Amino acid sequence: MTKSSRRHFIATLAATTAAPLLGRDFGPGAAPERYPDPDVIALDPSFADYIQGNAPIRRLHTGMLWAEGPTWNGSGNYLVWSDIPNNAQMRYLPEDGHVSTLRNNANNSNGNTFDLNGRQISCEHATRRVVRYELNGSVSVLADKFDGKPFNAPNDVVVHPDGGVWFTDPGYGSMGDYEGNKGELLLKEAVYRIDTTGKIEKVTDDLEKPNGLCFSPDYKKLYIVDTGAPKNIRVYDVGDGASLSGGKELAVMKGALADSKGKGGSDGVRCDVDGNIWASAGWVGDGFDGVHVFNPEGLRIGFIKLPETGSNLCFGGPKRNRLFITASQSLYTLYVNTTGAHFC
Repeated sequence: MTKSSRRHFIATLAATTAAPLLGRDFGPGAAPERYPDPDVIALDPSFADYIQGNAPIRRLHTGMLWAEGPTWNGSGNYLVWSDIPNNAQMRYLPEDGHVSTLRNNANNSNGNTFDLNGRQISCEHATRRVVRYELNGSVSVLADKFDGKPFNAPNDVVVHPDGGVWFTDPGYGSMGDYEGNKGELLLKEAVYRIDTTGKIEKVTDDLEKPNGLCFSPDYKKLYIVDTGAPKNIRVYDVGDGASLSGGKELAVMKGALADSKGKGGSDGVRCDVDGNIWASAGWVGDGFDGVHVFNPEGLRIGFIKLPETGSNLCFGGPKRNRLFITASQSLYTLYVNTTGAHFC
């Protein structure tokens, strides 16, 4: 970080701690918020270009136990996400704000995405597998074992244009009965790729707890969140759409904003069309929890301040300019002045 950026960061920090978040009502019936929204904050002047000045943060739904894995279905014009402890997948319809339970026995699913054929792919904690919901209503198991051993508990998933399915396996869903079934972790935590023939390959195991992941706009880089030590976001070069190399730290989450004292981290990440990385953030409190935005060089440029720990996010809507954020018990949304790099 340059001296000028550091000075700007310190100046902005005072503003973040003064923002009226804790007493604010984010619900659909909330009183109007003065524009620009005070909880959408530029930590670097460059982020001003991505703020839609007349758009507020809104809470669309609440009442979950741990909301995760949002993904947008373009053809159906709806959002899907998981409520892991309640063993449900939820659906939001933007035309009337309707929220319903899409599946009420989802095997404690976590991350979700859609492939290029519009089929939903989900990571299941309870069954330790990655599944695909076929267009005829059947369920196909894409991955449940590696080297003859069950996965720990697949967590998040993305799809490459070549049809490959990439997923992380940190094992959180097997560490207790709240979000899955408690059981022994038999594999080193890792990231895997399933090719179009069904072959499963390990692409890296150099992270302690690989969690959220996303591709850069050109699919030449893969960003992976490590929720273990040191709680960072790493970036890798993607070779031939099938392998990783040159892994390095892009950004450290802990100790980044306000008085986080080394706590805090990210979980889910997505890229916009300019290559900026939008990362969920939480486990610290007011002044940290929400969404942190990094430019491709790893400079933290923006902050969306929420009253709950951010778990994951995605871009959606017909123009891909609507950010959806799962955060603890709630689903939030914000229109931004950019578009998501990918629908999935």
